[in-house]
Amino acid sequence: MSEPQPAADLDDQARRLDPERWLSSRFIADPAARADAMAVYAFDYELARAPKVASNALMGEIRLTWWREVLDEVFEGRPVRQHPTAQALAAAIVRYSLPREPLEAMIDARYRELDPAPMNLSDALEWARGSAGGAARAVALILDPKADLARAERAGEAWAIGMLMGTAGMEGEAAQAALRDALAGGQGMSVAAFPAVAHATLARVRAQGRRASDLEARLRLFWASARGRL
Repeated sequence: MSEPQPAADLDDQARRLDPERWLSSRFIADPAARADAMAVYAFDYELARAPKVASNALMGEIRLTWWREVLDEVFEGRPVRQHPTAQALAAAIVRYSLPREPLEAMIDARYRELDPAPMNLSDALEWARGSAGGAARAVALILDPKADLARAERAGEAWAIGMLMGTAGMEGEAAQAALRDALAGGQGMSVAAFPAVAHATLARVRAQGRRASDLEARLRLFWASARGRL
């Protein structure tokens, strides 16, 4: 049996470690575009790992700088280092002429995680907008070059806010209002780009401190996709 291709590896990684966005990606009809979306999510996963596996803040910064250098290589047309995610991301950037800004925002957001001080609401919203919001913008562009990127960013932000409310103690009326506002701002995505944000419909479940079962998540995502509303 031949060894799995990197695209298959990244898809399997997302299925195991990022199941909500992986389920959203199943609504992408084009297998090539779906694989490119997986490259963006794999990039986000690598960035998320940096603060968690580093022994100190300096090591975390070095890991994030390594990924910023990957972007330098891609956007300057230089050979890209031999890393499955770096190679897959580079191919997606070139194929769709993705701008650097949302990918850079994803890196910048992770620096906040190197600070041991708890996030206040403003910090948390900025982190959510840069990390999950940046990823949603990039994937939306892969799916629809005319996608409304502001709406995509807000939807990604909503998904991240829901996770913070469910797992990081972000609570209170201000947090609830922020979630409502982000979900409202993420409405109205085009049909083609909707799989880039469909997972945001699970933010309300996350905010309740629970995770939808596989069946519930599939049903909620199907219903959201059928209506085109989060």
